[in-house]
Amino acid sequence: QAQLVESGGGSVQAGGSLRLSCAASGYTAGIYCMGWFRQGPGKEREGVAVIARDGTTSYTDSVKDRFTISQDNAKNTLYLQMDSLKPEDTGIYYCAARSWSCTMLVGFFNYWGQGTQVTVSS
Repeated sequence: QAQLVESGGGSVQAGGSLRLSCAASGYTAGIYCMGWFRQGPGKEREGVAVIARDGTTSYTDSVKDRFTISQDNAKNTLYLQMDSLKPEDTGIYYCAARSWSCTMLVGFFNYWGQGTQVTVSS
């Protein structure tokens, strides 16, 4: 079992930046893919960005060129640098992990953090 704990959420004005962190503990050797997901008010949870153990990344179209996912394998920590934030980026951001190849599909991740709130005001 792996445990994931997010931090770094908060409130920011449109155009601002935030950096989210996700600390992984427990059985992390079995993790191959980690990702960030978000759930906006009244919306379904969606994939934002994922990164494989080898560093390969994938982003949803709405955040390309604004968000950057990265990982520090030595620290077992996942990051999401969010720049040029927009009000539509508002939501609860979740860190997730899975033991197989990367996908953006919510239902295929078996480890989840508790989430951190990101609020972007116009």
